[in-house]
Amino acid sequence: VLVVDRRSDRLRLAEEAGATAVDDSQGDHVERILDLTDGGADKGCECVGYQAHDPQGVERPEATMNDLVASVKATGGIGVVGVFLPQDDGAPTELTQEGKLPFDFGQFWFKGQRIGTGQANVKAYNRRLGNLIHHGRARPSFIVSHELPLAEAADAYRHFDDRDPGWTKVVLKP
Repeated sequence: VLVVDRRSDRLRLAEEAGATAVDDSQGDHVERILDLTDGGADKGCECVGYQAHDPQGVERPEATMNDLVASVKATGGIGVVGVFLPQDDGAPTELTQEGKLPFDFGQFWFKGQRIGTGQANVKAYNRRLGNLIHHGRARPSFIVSHELPLAEAADAYRHFDDRDPGWTKVVLKP
């Protein structure tokens, strides 16, 4: 499992979970993925959504999708769990404001890749995952960076949204 990010705190958590961290601020991450996988990953997952941005901080909603087309092997699969909206008035271009992406469909088609999208079917998995946590077989709490009272939710979200160092996941307590 490879995790691409540029935040050292998140990359460190990925490594602690057993993944290989790829820092996209340190060069061409697509080439790094191709090197690490001998020509392309079997599958890739888009987990950022329309807020994807380049290392300089410029929002590029299409970036992760096109990077996945480039770094997933022919006939590989791409999962999309990042949030994409049918309309986003704050998006950087007229096209992306309409919820559309400049997507490398030609290369996607040529490589015979597949895409699956949508929100997680939480009800199908929550009981089983809850039992794994209860019995100590899964410990997702390692990604929690802060436990705060509900009254601090707005401030916590600002820190998370601004990608402030150390703000990986917040648990709010009423």
